[in-house]
Amino acid sequence: MHPVRLFADFGRELRRVVLGTTEEHQRFRKRLATLILLTLVIDLIGSGLMYWFEHGEPGSEMSSFFRSFFWVTTQLLTVSSQLKNPVTDPGRVVDIFLEVWAITVVATVAAAFAAFLQKK
Repeated sequence: MHPVRLFADFGRELRRVVLGTTEEHQRFRKRLATLILLTLVIDLIGSGLMYWFEHGEPGSEMSSFFRSFFWVTTQLLTVSSQLKNPVTDPGRVVDIFLEVWAITVVATVAAAFAAFLQKK
């Protein structure tokens, strides 16, 4: 299949998912929305934990909840950013969980799109 046509078909299907054109598109949209919502919840919980574990520790950059939120969000979006690593052991455990979550979400979304488009 020609790459331009492949991207055009992908764009058309993505638009149908967003609009919920068919029941199948609506189910897929609901799954994606659930995954996004869970990731936002993980982001907020992770931010709170990182602030709690890292706040006031020597060498830590988590001086406010917003900085913790920024750090956690960056970790989830980039899977290992250039920001400073946690300095406490509990913070490192949270970091590992966030990395595993981010990789799992990216792989799940890619597989879900591939399976959905394969059916088409």
